[in-house]
Amino acid sequence: MTRIIAITLDDSGLPPPTPEIEQERKVAIYDLLEHNSFALPAREGRELPVGPYRLALSIRDRRLVFDIRTEDEGPAAEFHLSLGPFRQVVKDYSQICESYFTAVKSLPPSQIETIDMARRGIHNEGARVLQERLEGKAEVDTDTARRLFTLICVLHFGG
Repeated sequence: MTRIIAITLDDSGLPPPTPEIEQERKVAIYDLLEHNSFALPAREGRELPVGPYRLALSIRDRRLVFDIRTEDEGPAAEFHLSLGPFRQVVKDYSQICESYFTAVKSLPPSQIETIDMARRGIHNEGARVLQERLEGKAEVDTDTARRLFTLICVLHFGG
């Protein structure tokens, strides 16, 4: 019951994603729906609806919005996170992804592996920041945070 069963991204108004970013998004959503851990803890002394949940992610007024609904589309919770704490790690992740996508086309496997290790390290940092920002609002495991961070990057940079 503590899981996401559907996820949507509000990317209206964003430029179309590159093929690489579109692939990252598809993989993140697929992996997220296959395996995730997402729970809403009691807040301010009141219980929140139990999952499974439907999650809509968007950016509104320069804030990351988590709109969480129950399986039958009833409202469960909505919270807004400042993008400020994500800016540097999202920028770093975007840059390392560009390097990785370029490397895959022309560099030997050993160099690709080095870039991929750096990419994973930055990705883990982004997941850690997300878990910190969600504290008290939602409980997610590391793998779920990593996949959500990928989707935040897609939204943050507009594809």
